[in-house]
Amino acid sequence: MDWNRFMAEAEADIDSFSKEVPETVKGFGVMGKAAKANGALSEKTKEFMALGIAIATRCESCIGFHMRSLVRLGATREEVCEALAMATYMGGGPSYAYSAKALKAFDTFSQ
Repeated sequence: MDWNRFMAEAEADIDSFSKEVPETVKGFGVMGKAAKANGALSEKTKEFMALGIAIATRCESCIGFHMRSLVRLGATREEVCEALAMATYMGGGPSYAYSAKALKAFDTFSQ
C-alpha cells in the first residue's frame, strides 16, 4: 500500500463528504479537539489509544490519521511496536495483519 497516496485519496473523499454535512463535521471537530487535549493523559497517549482502536476496527484511514499524529508527536518506532504488540494481543490474527500495515505507515510517515 502506498500510504501517502491512500491518505491523499481518503482526505479528498472526506473533504467531499464534509461539504455535504458541515454541521456534523463542525461537531466532530469540536469533539476531537476536546478528546485530544492534554490532561491526565497526554495527546500522544491518546493517539496510541486511538491507533489501537483503529487497528481493532480495521479502519485503514484511521490508522493513517493516527499514525501521522504519532509521528508528529515524536513517537519512536519502539513505542509504536510495543503499542502494536498490545493491539495484536488484544485483537488476534486480524489485528496482527493490521498492525503490520500500521508499522508500514509509521515507516512511510517517518521519512
